Parts: sequence; C-alpha cells; structure tokens
Amino acid sequence: MSDSVAGLGEFGLIEAMTRRSSPGEGVLLGPGDDAAVTAAPDGRVVVTTDLLLEQQHFRRDWSAAGDVGHKAAAQNLADIAAMGARPTAVTVGLGVPPDLPAAWAVEFMDGVRAECEPVGCSVVGGDVVRADTVVVAVTALGDLDGGAPVTRGGARAGDVVALCGRLGWAEAGYRVLSRGFRTPRAVVEAHRRPQVPYDAGPEAARLRASAMCDVSDGLLADLGHIADASDVLIDVDPAAVEVPDQLREVAGALGADPLHWVLTGGDDNALVATFPPETPLPQRWHVIGVVLDAGEQPAGDDAGAAGRVLVGGAAYTEGAGHDHFR
Repeated sequence: MSDSVAGLGEFGLIEAMTRRSSPGEGVLLGPGDDAAVTAAPDGRVVVTTDLLLEQQHFRRDWSAAGDVGHKAAAQNLADIAAMGARPTAVTVGLGVPPDLPAAWAVEFMDGVRAECEPVGCSVVGGDVVRADTVVVAVTALGDLDGGAPVTRGGARAGDVVALCGRLGWAEAGYRVLSRGFRTPRAVVEAHRRPQVPYDAGPEAARLRASAMCDVSDGLLADLGHIADASDVLIDVDPAAVEVPDQLREVAGALGADPLHWVLTGGDDNALVATFPPETPLPQRWHVIGVVLDAGEQPAGDDAGAAGRVLVGGAAYTEGAGHDHFR
C-alpha cells in the first residue's frame, strides 16, 4: 500500500477502505456501484446524518484512526437507537489531506465497521474527497421493525425520566487530555470510544416510552429538546444521578465538579427517555427525574439554561451542554 492517500489515488483509496467490507443481511447491493441497495422490511426507513471535523470533534494526536471510526459510527447509530429503531446500514463520506497516511484511512474504516457489526449494521458505501483537514460525514439507516418511532415530543406531566448508559465519562476524558495527561485510561478511552447501549432504544420503544433522545450534547441540553418538543418542564433529581467514584477522583485532581460533568458533558451517547409512571423498567434504566406541567415553573425562574429543565426544582445556572454556535 502507498504511504499516502495521494499516492494511492481516489479509487485506490476507496478499494483499500472497502475491501474488507462484508455486507450483512438486508444489503441487496453493497459498495462498488453508483449507489447501494438495502432492504426496508418495515416499509419505512429511519435516517440520520452527523459530521465530525478534525480539531473540533477529534484530534489525531489524542485518538487513533480506529477510535475516530468508532466514534463517528457511534454518534449516528445512537441517533437511530434513540428513535426506537435498529441500525441497518451506514454510508461514510471522508475528506482527507493528500499527505494523510493511507493506513490512517483504512484503520478509520475498520473502526467504523467494528462499531457497526455487533448491532448487525453494514457499511454500504460513501465517498472520499480532498480536504485541508480530516472531515467525516456518516449517514445511518435504521428499521423500526413494525413499531412506532419514539420522538422527542411525547412526554407528558407525571411521566418519569429514566437514563440508560453512562454520563460524564467522555467529558472527564476530554478534561484529562486537555491537561496533557493520558491517564486515567478509563476516562480517556471513554472520550475516544463511546459505550452506547444500542439495544436499549428498541427496548424503550417496546416499553412504550413517551419520548426519547440520545445524550450527545449534555443531559440538560438534550432533555431540553424533549421538554421543548413536548411543551413540558423536566425536573432532574441530582441525588438520583449517579456520579461514579472514578469521576469523583478525576474531578478532585482537576479541581472540578463531577456532577457538572454528568449533567452537561457530551459524547457519551447514553439514552434518556420518559415513561408513564406505572412502567416496569428494567434494572439498567435509572429514574433520574420527573416530567412536570409547563405551568409548574417556579416563580422567578427561567427553567434553567436548558430552556425548560430544572435541577432539584430550581434553575441550573452553570450551563446546559454543547452548542456549536455558542
């Protein structure tokens, strides 16, 4: 293999990146033609797209190429799961500088495939172009298997708010890396590769979740999306939100508040959903709050930085999460 993508050329690079593809069930025509063909047994297709930019979403001196591939796939697969759907296929657009080592692009694609394969999802195509820095665009498809999509707009007063997955770990890893450290390894790896409970999305749909969202920008920010879409308030109980000892130790060393990381940190891609209060939730779903009527906003409160989200009955004034334009 040539040392750089320029030496390999566009079509040589595409061949190198796709040669290890093994289209799964449901892929009727995989990479190599003008477009792929996938089955849609449900008759509906769930679609999402996400962009990752070098230096903004990842750094090559912090993350290996495979890590970036895992992260790029995970962010999209989590969105599919948050609709209550099962991921089926992804396409990958990749912009790269001509002097980028060709091995980096191949390892990146291996990371995408490795994240997709355990959930039965296939890489079915994409494109590569020349760019000044590495740019990644992933589009994911999903199937609802006959169920209704779980949107952000169905939460009702009296519902409980429940979380599946972990929060604050990726933020802790980011803070550690920003200080020039590479340990503790657990939080650094969390920043590099999210651990997403993909199957919890369809599970929540079967349990008749009223609303759901993946936590990519911060718990309060993403709960704010549910609250706005549902025209409700959400009150998070800080005593019910788990703050693991590992995060407390890292935060103590950095002089930070670990609860703030859990409430506002992004990139863990946990799933948060609202359920009718009588729903028997599996053990991995942790109730962390309640949905309130929009008229229950405390006097003099603006419902917090997330818009309509309270923490312990009051506005949270330390920020809500990530916003690309703020």
